[in-house]
Amino acid sequence: MKPLLPTSTAGSLPKPSWLAQPETLWSPWKLEGDELTDGKHDALRVSLHEQHQAGVDIVSDGEQTRQHFVTTFIEHLSGVDFENRKTVKIRDRYDASVPTVVGPVSRQKPVFVADAKFLRTQTDKPIKWALPGPMTMIDTLYDDHYKSREKLAWEFAKILNQEAKELEAAGVDIIQFDEPAFNVFFDDVNDWGIKCLERAIEGLKCETAVHICYGYGIKANTDWKKTLGTEWRQYEEVFPKLQKSNIDIISLECHNSRVPIELLELVRGKKVMVGAIDVATDAIETPEEVANTLRKALEFVDADKLYPCTNCGMAPLARDVASGKLKALSEGAEIVRNELANR
Repeated sequence: MKPLLPTSTAGSLPKPSWLAQPETLWSPWKLEGDELTDGKHDALRVSLHEQHQAGVDIVSDGEQTRQHFVTTFIEHLSGVDFENRKTVKIRDRYDASVPTVVGPVSRQKPVFVADAKFLRTQTDKPIKWALPGPMTMIDTLYDDHYKSREKLAWEFAKILNQEAKELEAAGVDIIQFDEPAFNVFFDDVNDWGIKCLERAIEGLKCETAVHICYGYGIKANTDWKKTLGTEWRQYEEVFPKLQKSNIDIISLECHNSRVPIELLELVRGKKVMVGAIDVATDAIETPEEVANTLRKALEFVDADKLYPCTNCGMAPLARDVASGKLKALSEGAEIVRNELANR
Protein backbone atom coordinates (compact mmCIF):
# COMPACT_ATOMS: atom_id res chain seq x y z
CA MET A 1 0.00 0.00 0.00
CA LYS A 2 1.30 3.45 -0.93
CA PRO A 3 0.98 6.22 1.68
CA LEU A 4 -0.61 9.56 0.91
CA LEU A 5 1.82 11.64 -1.19
CA PRO A 6 4.05 8.68 -2.13
CA THR A 7 7.56 9.83 -3.08
CA SER A 8 9.66 8.58 -5.98
CA THR A 9 12.49 9.59 -8.30
CA ALA A 10 12.00 10.57 -11.93
CA GLY A 11 14.74 8.23 -13.10
CA SER A 12 18.47 7.83 -12.75
CA LEU A 13 20.55 8.04 -9.60
CA PRO A 14 24.36 8.43 -9.45
CA LYS A 15 26.45 5.35 -10.16
CA PRO A 16 29.18 4.26 -7.72
CA SER A 17 32.71 5.12 -8.83
CA TRP A 18 33.75 1.45 -9.12
CA LEU A 19 31.09 0.85 -11.80
CA ALA A 20 31.34 3.97 -13.98
CA GLN A 21 32.76 7.48 -13.93
CA PRO A 22 30.61 9.51 -11.52
CA GLU A 23 28.67 12.62 -12.55
CA THR A 24 28.93 11.68 -16.24
CA LEU A 25 26.28 10.69 -18.78
CA TRP A 26 27.15 7.80 -21.14
CA SER A 27 30.07 6.92 -18.87
CA PRO A 28 31.86 3.71 -19.99
CA TRP A 29 31.65 0.71 -17.66
CA LYS A 30 34.76 0.01 -15.59
CA LEU A 31 34.05 -3.75 -15.46
CA GLU A 32 33.57 -6.46 -18.08
CA GLY A 33 31.79 -9.80 -18.50
CA ASP A 34 30.48 -11.53 -15.39
CA GLU A 35 32.14 -8.89 -13.20
CA LEU A 36 30.07 -6.21 -14.94
CA THR A 37 26.84 -8.17 -14.40
CA ASP A 38 27.65 -8.61 -10.72
CA GLY A 39 28.75 -4.99 -10.44
CA LYS A 40 25.49 -3.71 -11.92
CA HIS A 41 23.47 -5.81 -9.48
CA ASP A 42 25.63 -4.60 -6.58
CA ALA A 43 25.08 -1.00 -7.71
CA LEU A 44 21.35 -1.64 -7.94
CA ARG A 45 21.38 -2.95 -4.35
CA VAL A 46 23.29 0.14 -3.16
CA SER A 47 20.95 2.49 -5.02
CA LEU A 48 17.92 0.70 -3.57
CA HIS A 49 19.43 0.86 -0.06
CA GLU A 50 19.95 4.62 -0.43
CA GLN A 51 16.32 5.03 -1.49
CA HIS A 52 15.16 2.94 1.48
CA GLN A 53 17.39 4.96 3.84
CA ALA A 54 15.98 8.23 2.48
CA GLY A 55 12.42 7.01 2.95
CA VAL A 56 11.43 6.92 -0.74
CA ASP A 57 8.05 5.17 -1.08
CA ILE A 58 8.09 4.04 -4.74
CA VAL A 59 11.58 2.74 -5.51
CA SER A 60 13.45 2.07 -8.75
CA ASP A 61 16.69 0.56 -10.02
CA GLY A 62 18.20 4.05 -10.21
CA GLU A 63 19.04 3.05 -13.81
CA GLN A 64 22.22 1.42 -12.49
CA THR A 65 22.24 -1.28 -15.19
CA ARG A 66 22.14 1.12 -18.16
CA GLN A 67 24.46 3.78 -19.48
CA HIS A 68 21.72 6.05 -20.80
CA PHE A 69 17.95 6.23 -20.49
CA VAL A 70 17.36 6.02 -24.27
CA THR A 71 20.32 4.45 -26.03
CA THR A 72 20.68 1.42 -23.76
CA PHE A 73 17.21 0.26 -24.80
CA ILE A 74 17.92 0.92 -28.49
CA GLU A 75 21.22 -1.03 -28.32
CA HIS A 76 19.23 -4.21 -27.80
CA LEU A 77 17.08 -3.77 -30.92
CA SER A 78 17.78 -5.01 -34.43
CA GLY A 79 17.68 -2.61 -37.36
CA VAL A 80 19.90 0.00 -35.70
CA ASP A 81 23.59 0.32 -36.64
CA PHE A 82 25.69 1.82 -33.84
CA GLU A 83 28.85 1.86 -36.00
CA ASN A 84 27.20 3.96 -38.73
CA ARG A 85 26.74 7.24 -36.87
CA LYS A 86 25.41 10.62 -37.98
CA THR A 87 25.25 13.99 -36.28
CA VAL A 88 21.74 15.21 -35.51
CA LYS A 89 20.28 17.97 -33.37
CA ILE A 90 18.59 16.39 -30.34
CA ARG A 91 15.36 18.09 -29.22
CA ASP A 92 16.29 21.12 -31.36
CA ARG A 93 18.90 21.87 -28.70
CA TYR A 94 22.33 20.29 -29.15
CA ASP A 95 24.24 18.23 -31.72
CA ALA A 96 25.02 14.59 -30.97
CA SER A 97 26.54 11.66 -32.84
CA VAL A 98 23.79 9.04 -33.01
CA PRO A 99 23.28 5.55 -34.49
CA THR A 100 21.44 4.99 -37.77
CA VAL A 101 18.23 3.07 -38.43
CA VAL A 102 19.21 0.86 -41.39
CA GLY A 103 16.33 -1.65 -41.50
CA PRO A 104 13.09 -2.74 -39.80
CA VAL A 105 13.40 -2.29 -36.04
CA SER A 106 12.46 -5.19 -33.79
CA ARG A 107 13.05 -6.58 -30.31
CA GLN A 108 14.57 -10.05 -30.39
CA LYS A 109 14.50 -10.57 -26.61
CA PRO A 110 13.61 -8.71 -23.38
CA VAL A 111 15.88 -5.78 -22.55
CA PHE A 112 15.31 -4.90 -18.87
CA VAL A 113 13.07 -7.72 -17.68
CA ALA A 114 15.81 -9.73 -15.89
CA ASP A 115 16.94 -6.56 -14.07
CA ALA A 116 13.35 -5.79 -13.07
CA LYS A 117 12.90 -9.32 -11.72
CA PHE A 118 16.09 -8.88 -9.68
CA LEU A 119 14.86 -5.55 -8.29
CA ARG A 120 11.54 -7.17 -7.36
CA THR A 121 13.37 -9.75 -5.21
CA GLN A 122 15.20 -7.00 -3.32
CA THR A 123 12.27 -4.93 -1.99
CA ASP A 124 8.67 -5.16 -0.80
CA LYS A 125 7.96 -1.56 -1.82
CA PRO A 126 6.13 -0.60 -5.03
CA ILE A 127 8.63 -0.38 -7.90
CA LYS A 128 8.70 1.92 -10.89
CA TRP A 129 10.56 1.19 -14.10
CA ALA A 130 11.41 3.83 -16.71
CA LEU A 131 11.43 3.24 -20.48
CA PRO A 132 12.18 5.79 -23.20
CA GLY A 133 9.06 7.05 -24.96
CA PRO A 134 8.62 6.57 -28.73
CA MET A 135 9.07 10.24 -29.64
CA THR A 136 12.23 10.63 -27.54
CA MET A 137 13.62 7.43 -29.11
CA ILE A 138 13.20 8.71 -32.68
CA ASP A 139 14.79 12.00 -31.67
CA THR A 140 17.95 10.12 -30.64
CA LEU A 141 18.55 8.43 -34.02
CA TYR A 142 19.23 9.09 -37.69
CA ASP A 143 16.51 7.32 -39.69
CA ASP A 144 17.80 6.00 -43.03
CA HIS A 145 15.06 3.35 -43.42
CA TYR A 146 11.53 4.52 -42.62
CA LYS A 147 12.22 8.15 -43.62
CA SER A 148 9.28 9.13 -41.43
CA ARG A 149 9.40 10.14 -37.78
CA GLU A 150 5.83 9.01 -37.30
CA LYS A 151 6.28 5.55 -38.89
CA LEU A 152 9.39 4.87 -36.80
CA ALA A 153 7.62 6.05 -33.63
CA TRP A 154 4.74 3.61 -34.22
CA GLU A 155 7.24 0.75 -34.64
CA PHE A 156 8.93 1.71 -31.38
CA ALA A 157 5.53 1.93 -29.64
CA LYS A 158 4.85 -1.71 -30.54
CA ILE A 159 8.29 -2.77 -29.28
CA LEU A 160 7.88 -0.79 -26.04
CA ASN A 161 4.51 -2.44 -25.49
CA GLN A 162 6.13 -5.89 -25.71
CA GLU A 163 8.74 -4.87 -23.12
CA ALA A 164 6.20 -3.16 -20.86
CA LYS A 165 3.96 -6.22 -20.71
CA GLU A 166 6.90 -8.38 -19.62
CA LEU A 167 7.97 -5.77 -17.04
CA GLU A 168 4.45 -5.82 -15.63
CA ALA A 169 4.58 -9.62 -15.43
CA ALA A 170 7.93 -9.30 -13.59
CA GLY A 171 6.20 -7.37 -10.81
CA VAL A 172 6.67 -3.72 -11.82
CA ASP A 173 3.93 -1.53 -10.32
CA ILE A 174 4.41 1.64 -12.40
CA ILE A 175 5.88 1.81 -15.90
CA GLN A 176 7.09 5.29 -16.77
CA PHE A 177 7.77 6.49 -20.31
CA ASP A 178 10.34 9.30 -20.53
CA GLU A 179 9.22 11.86 -23.12
CA PRO A 180 11.22 15.09 -22.78
CA ALA A 181 10.56 15.47 -26.53
CA PHE A 182 6.94 16.27 -25.60
CA ASN A 183 8.21 19.67 -24.43
CA VAL A 184 9.55 20.51 -27.89
CA PHE A 185 7.61 19.01 -30.82
CA PHE A 186 4.12 20.15 -29.90
CA ASP A 187 2.40 19.63 -33.26
CA ASP A 188 3.72 16.08 -33.56
CA VAL A 189 2.79 15.32 -29.95
CA ASN A 190 -0.80 16.36 -30.51
CA ASP A 191 -1.08 14.84 -34.00
CA TRP A 192 0.33 11.39 -33.24
CA GLY A 193 2.76 11.41 -30.28
CA ILE A 194 0.15 10.83 -27.57
CA LYS A 195 -1.54 8.15 -29.70
CA CYS A 196 1.84 6.41 -30.04
CA LEU A 197 2.27 6.52 -26.29
CA GLU A 198 -1.17 4.98 -25.83
CA ARG A 199 -0.11 2.17 -28.18
CA ALA A 200 2.93 1.58 -25.94
CA ILE A 201 0.68 1.12 -22.86
CA GLU A 202 -2.01 -0.93 -24.62
CA GLY A 203 -3.28 -3.82 -22.49
CA LEU A 204 -1.31 -2.91 -19.35
CA LYS A 205 -3.02 -3.27 -15.99
CA CYS A 206 -0.26 -1.66 -13.90
CA GLU A 207 -0.10 2.11 -13.50
CA THR A 208 1.49 4.04 -16.36
CA ALA A 209 3.25 7.40 -16.30
CA VAL A 210 4.70 9.86 -18.79
CA HIS A 211 7.65 11.96 -17.63
CA ILE A 212 7.96 15.32 -19.39
CA CYS A 213 10.75 17.55 -18.15
CA TYR A 214 13.27 20.16 -19.24
CA GLY A 215 16.13 17.68 -19.07
CA TYR A 216 19.09 16.68 -16.95
CA GLY A 217 21.07 19.44 -15.31
CA ILE A 218 23.67 19.45 -18.10
CA LYS A 219 24.93 22.63 -19.77
CA ALA A 220 23.00 22.15 -23.03
CA ASN A 221 19.75 22.01 -21.07
CA THR A 222 20.48 24.77 -18.57
CA ASP A 223 21.55 27.06 -21.46
CA TRP A 224 18.29 26.27 -23.26
CA LYS A 225 16.25 27.09 -20.16
CA LYS A 226 17.82 30.56 -20.09
CA THR A 227 16.21 31.26 -23.48
CA LEU A 228 12.69 30.37 -22.33
CA GLY A 229 11.86 33.65 -20.62
CA THR A 230 10.13 34.27 -17.32
CA GLU A 231 7.31 31.76 -17.89
CA TRP A 232 7.81 28.23 -19.23
CA ARG A 233 4.43 27.38 -20.73
CA GLN A 234 5.42 24.37 -22.86
CA TYR A 235 3.18 22.04 -20.84
CA GLU A 236 0.20 24.14 -21.90
CA GLU A 237 0.58 22.78 -25.44
CA VAL A 238 0.20 19.08 -24.58
CA PHE A 239 -1.59 18.85 -21.22
CA PRO A 240 -5.14 19.19 -22.61
CA LYS A 241 -4.75 16.06 -24.78
CA LEU A 242 -2.80 14.20 -22.11
CA GLN A 243 -5.65 14.87 -19.69
CA LYS A 244 -7.94 12.93 -22.06
CA SER A 245 -5.40 10.14 -22.66
CA ASN A 246 -5.21 6.67 -21.10
CA ILE A 247 -1.98 7.51 -19.23
CA ASP A 248 -2.53 7.33 -15.46
CA ILE A 249 0.20 9.66 -14.17
CA ILE A 250 1.82 12.80 -15.59
CA SER A 251 5.31 13.65 -14.28
CA LEU A 252 6.57 17.21 -14.63
CA GLU A 253 9.24 19.65 -13.49
CA CYS A 254 8.16 22.21 -10.88
CA HIS A 255 10.79 23.18 -8.31
CA ASN A 256 13.06 26.10 -9.33
CA SER A 257 11.47 26.03 -12.78
CA ARG A 258 9.44 28.87 -14.26
CA VAL A 259 6.47 26.65 -14.98
CA PRO A 260 3.29 28.48 -13.87
CA ILE A 261 1.87 26.11 -11.27
CA GLU A 262 -1.68 26.83 -12.44
CA LEU A 263 -0.96 24.80 -15.60
CA LEU A 264 -1.64 21.75 -13.41
CA GLU A 265 -5.31 22.66 -13.68
CA LEU A 266 -5.11 21.41 -17.30
CA VAL A 267 -4.58 17.83 -16.09
CA ARG A 268 -7.08 17.96 -13.22
CA GLY A 269 -8.23 14.42 -12.48
CA LYS A 270 -4.95 12.76 -13.43
CA LYS A 271 -2.37 11.61 -10.91
CA VAL A 272 0.60 13.98 -11.02
CA MET A 273 4.25 13.37 -10.13
CA VAL A 274 5.26 16.85 -9.04
CA GLY A 275 8.99 17.55 -9.43
CA ALA A 276 9.91 19.10 -6.08
CA ILE A 277 13.68 18.58 -6.34
CA ASP A 278 15.89 20.63 -8.71
CA VAL A 279 18.39 18.33 -10.45
CA ALA A 280 20.34 21.21 -12.03
CA THR A 281 22.00 22.38 -8.82
CA ASP A 282 24.15 20.86 -6.07
CA ALA A 283 22.23 22.86 -3.47
CA ILE A 284 20.19 20.43 -1.34
CA GLU A 285 16.63 21.59 -0.79
CA THR A 286 15.32 21.98 2.73
CA PRO A 287 12.27 19.86 3.63
CA GLU A 288 10.32 23.12 3.94
CA GLU A 289 11.21 24.11 0.36
CA VAL A 290 9.90 20.75 -0.84
CA ALA A 291 6.77 21.14 1.28
CA ASN A 292 6.16 24.59 -0.20
CA THR A 293 6.26 23.23 -3.76
CA LEU A 294 3.80 20.50 -2.78
CA ARG A 295 1.45 22.97 -1.06
CA LYS A 296 1.29 25.04 -4.26
CA ALA A 297 0.58 21.92 -6.33
CA LEU A 298 -2.22 20.89 -3.95
CA GLU A 299 -4.18 23.94 -5.11
CA PHE A 300 -4.60 22.14 -8.45
CA VAL A 301 -4.07 18.44 -7.68
CA ASP A 302 -6.15 16.39 -5.23
CA ALA A 303 -4.03 15.06 -2.36
CA ASP A 304 -4.73 11.42 -3.24
CA LYS A 305 -3.38 12.07 -6.75
CA LEU A 306 -0.17 13.93 -5.88
CA TYR A 307 3.12 12.01 -6.04
CA PRO A 308 6.16 14.06 -4.89
CA CYS A 309 9.12 13.40 -7.18
CA THR A 310 12.39 14.79 -8.55
CA ASN A 311 12.38 17.09 -11.59
CA CYS A 312 14.44 14.62 -13.65
CA GLY A 313 17.17 12.02 -13.20
CA MET A 314 20.14 12.69 -10.92
CA ALA A 315 22.92 10.69 -12.64
CA PRO A 316 25.07 13.82 -13.21
CA LEU A 317 25.06 14.69 -9.48
CA ALA A 318 27.43 13.56 -6.73
CA ARG A 319 26.08 10.67 -4.65
CA ASP A 320 26.01 12.60 -1.38
CA VAL A 321 24.10 15.42 -3.06
CA ALA A 322 21.55 13.02 -4.55
CA SER A 323 21.11 11.25 -1.21
CA GLY A 324 20.55 14.57 0.55
CA LYS A 325 17.97 15.58 -2.01
CA LEU A 326 16.10 12.28 -1.64
CA LYS A 327 16.01 12.72 2.15
CA ALA A 328 14.67 16.27 1.73
CA LEU A 329 11.99 14.97 -0.65
CA SER A 330 10.77 12.41 1.88
CA GLU A 331 10.88 14.83 4.82
CA GLY A 332 9.09 17.55 2.85
CA ALA A 333 6.34 15.12 1.86
CA GLU A 334 5.98 14.07 5.50
CA ILE A 335 5.48 17.69 6.56
CA VAL A 336 2.58 18.06 4.13
CA ARG A 337 1.13 14.65 5.03
CA ASN A 338 0.96 15.75 8.65
CA GLU A 339 -0.68 19.04 7.66
CA LEU A 340 -3.32 17.19 5.66
CA ALA A 341 -3.94 14.74 8.51
CA ASN A 342 -4.48 17.61 10.97
CA ARG A 343 -6.95 19.54 8.82
